[in-house]
Amino acid sequence: MRYYNSISKGYDELHSEEQLKKCRIIAENFDSRRKKILDVGCGTGIAADFFRCKIGIDPSAKLLKIAREKFPKIKFILGKAEDLPFKETEFDAVISLTAIQNFDDAEKGLGEIKRVGKEFVLTFLKRSEKRKKIELLIKKLFKVKKTIEEEKDFIYFCKK
Repeated sequence: MRYYNSISKGYDELHSEEQLKKCRIIAENFDSRRKKILDVGCGTGIAADFFRCKIGIDPSAKLLKIAREKFPKIKFILGKAEDLPFKETEFDAVISLTAIQNFDDAEKGLGEIKRVGKEFVLTFLKRSEKRKKIELLIKKLFKVKKTIEEEKDFIYFCKK
């Protein structure tokens, strides 16, 4: 979280192009229309806006400040994946793009994502030292429908 607060001003310049590329790949395989979607690890709101999410949640107050300024129609909440303040199956879909490797507790965070959603798009950095653990957790907790290996991320399309 400290890292993302420290780079918040330049975050979009550093990451928006690759995030939008990922969003376009996901959109080819995921119909986000007419769905109530939560973005976990939403950062500055790039994917939340792209997929017309109702809510985004992130532990970085500075990234959320940028998100709120850029996308005032989306509700952005300060919080962690490991403790999502939502009801069971409250969302039709939950997306989490390039955030899982940053969770304090990946198993708890993914468990919370599963609890609040019905359908899931999960991505994480291929080069993450937690890669094997995250892959095993996703396969253990979700029914994986499709996996795409993108330039920097693995993209998992899942159901409960």
